[in-house]
Amino acid sequence: MTKKQDIDILRVTHLRGPNIWTYRPVMEAWLDIGELEDFPSNTLPGLYERLTTWLPGLIEHRCGVGERGGFLERLRDGTWPGHILEHIVLELQNLAGMKTGFGKTRSTADRGIYKMAFRTRDEVVGRAALKAGHALIMAAINDTPFDLKSTVDELTDLVDRWCLGPSTAHIVDAATERRIPSIRLTEGNLVQLGHGAAQRRIWTAETDRTSAIGESIASDKDLTKTLLASCGVPVPEGTLVRSATDAWEEAQDIGLPVAIKPVDGNHGRGVSLNLMNEADIHAAYAIASEEGDSSAVLVERFIPGNEHRLLVVGQKVVAAARGESLWVVGDGKSSVTELCDSQINIDPRRGNSEEFPLSLVEPAESDEVKLDLQRQGLTPDSIPQDGQRVLIQLNGNVADDVTDLVHPDVAYMAALAARVVGLDIAGIDLVCEDISRPLEEQRGAIIEVNASPGLLAHIKPAQGQPRAVGKAIVEHLFADGESGTSIGRIPLIGVTGTRDASLVARLVGTVLHQSGKHTGVANRDGLFLDRRQVDARDSTRFDAGQRLLINRTVQAAVFESNARTILSEGLPYDRCLVGIVTDMGEVADVEDLYVRDQDALFNVVRSQVDVVLSKGASVLNAADAEVVKLAELSDGAVVFYALDEASAVLKQHREEGGRVVFVRDGHIVLADGANETSLLSMSKVRPATASQPEAVLAAAAAGWALDVPHDLICAGLRTFDAGTGVKK
Repeated sequence: MTKKQDIDILRVTHLRGPNIWTYRPVMEAWLDIGELEDFPSNTLPGLYERLTTWLPGLIEHRCGVGERGGFLERLRDGTWPGHILEHIVLELQNLAGMKTGFGKTRSTADRGIYKMAFRTRDEVVGRAALKAGHALIMAAINDTPFDLKSTVDELTDLVDRWCLGPSTAHIVDAATERRIPSIRLTEGNLVQLGHGAAQRRIWTAETDRTSAIGESIASDKDLTKTLLASCGVPVPEGTLVRSATDAWEEAQDIGLPVAIKPVDGNHGRGVSLNLMNEADIHAAYAIASEEGDSSAVLVERFIPGNEHRLLVVGQKVVAAARGESLWVVGDGKSSVTELCDSQINIDPRRGNSEEFPLSLVEPAESDEVKLDLQRQGLTPDSIPQDGQRVLIQLNGNVADDVTDLVHPDVAYMAALAARVVGLDIAGIDLVCEDISRPLEEQRGAIIEVNASPGLLAHIKPAQGQPRAVGKAIVEHLFADGESGTSIGRIPLIGVTGTRDASLVARLVGTVLHQSGKHTGVANRDGLFLDRRQVDARDSTRFDAGQRLLINRTVQAAVFESNARTILSEGLPYDRCLVGIVTDMGEVADVEDLYVRDQDALFNVVRSQVDVVLSKGASVLNAADAEVVKLAELSDGAVVFYALDEASAVLKQHREEGGRVVFVRDGHIVLADGANETSLLSMSKVRPATASQPEAVLAAAAAGWALDVPHDLICAGLRTFDAGTGVKK
């Protein structure tokens, strides 16, 4: 077969906010498929077979058909390379562990030129997946080899390196379900939930409510025990020692067996259990003292039973998991290390990255495991006899869900322990024989309180039901507000257009400021906080808008955009309470972005109305026929404005009970159906502002839609001065 011309990727853009494709961030690629425009998939021999062999998961892609296998049906019947590349990129991301499903490909007016968009959770991964997908489709078209495994391995490594960890992602997904917006603040797991003054922050299982003092207390096991015991929480008897000799003496006083652990350790590192003799205690002391930062080591009474991890969020237990001891059985040929690999590490739940709830067991690397082996007369290289059972770890493999079995008294003690230490989210480690009975009945005890607890054992348990711990954390952070809930939102107002849009944005900002809210404005004139200009540069870009959303003092924000910024970056917010459209702009302004006619421009500007919340409103210029068409797309109410009250659009909207704003005899009038309110004489507005009356009407309409009292709308319009606070 003759080699086909390559697909040229002309441009790749990360649209970080709502855009012409979807409400969520996407990668947009412009493709030139060249002579392949004449070769749909059903004309390329072997293409279907190669793609389905390399990527069998494509059968799950529903595509436009709307059912499983839909894309493969399109592939058989004939579709074009841009569309195929879209699905390949999505599937490669899925194989790499980053589940995505949204994608669209559309032709442009230029032959062979396509725009393709696909969902990605990270720009770096998305660009790499596009590059890999391009190589794969060309290999499939030209029947050349392709190393899928190494490609997926490289993408998986990028996902692990750049994407949110699974625990953080679980919380963010729960927030998204509640329609709470999120902003990733670093390349790590620090995430903002909500906007401006309504925001909260998380760092995996830590929140901005997590006490630093509580974390310090939790890291000091002796202090934690003292505080818990003083409040009646059962803890094992124990004491601090500073030498191996003292450890042995205290062990005899406490009574064998004992446990030895670092006083300031965490995650079970350096902990040795069920110690029965002086040699083991001396060895355990060395392990604990090396692991911890303090010179002191904790010797405790050993509590028989199973280790449990209870997750406390707020003031209640939301999940519980039980641990199990790890054993291997000898075959007379394999070493202990080899047995661990073949009998324990083969478990798909085990791995070294964050996505695995259980860690790999590496006896040669763990002093605690080596000590347990030593007590059995073995080393990691020893070869146990055929059938010999070897204990690898007594505890620490917490993975079986037991949430529904937890006795109310046990849950109360766990929640009390978290409160005593001072943590809003805590992992409570306790040991008992039966979690369904009170601890006092079985000499059970709480052995540790952990800050920033791991969540994977509850999200992906080895056995039992996964628990919605992310939802519990989100409910903990956003517990107040309407109907007992909150969605972390502040009033956001979007202004799209090219005529007077900057002025409208600042006028609305002034009205909101008059209502008592600390208000940010991002427009072409710069970035404003209240009436002070903090940046004189054009602030219609995405990053400028984000500066307002992450500012914890901002209680309301106004953003200017236009067709070009929407096409180039997307809107800087996910939803807005009020969306204002002054005009559509000109096709000539965006022709270079393959927007060549009025219909295409309409589909761009509609993004502003598409993001209006159902409880919000679209404020539209009734004098622009194209803008009027946007009304039917609004999920919220519609408020029309125009200078002429005789406008047919205004009349019809009033007859239907809608709200309109217009000028009569020099006065701004608000009309709600047949009811009218004379708001303000235009003569009261500063001349420089009054010379642009449609902008004044748009701002008045927005203030009305935001339920700002009429007198405060008037105050904002009267006092606005375009030069106030602007840097000279």
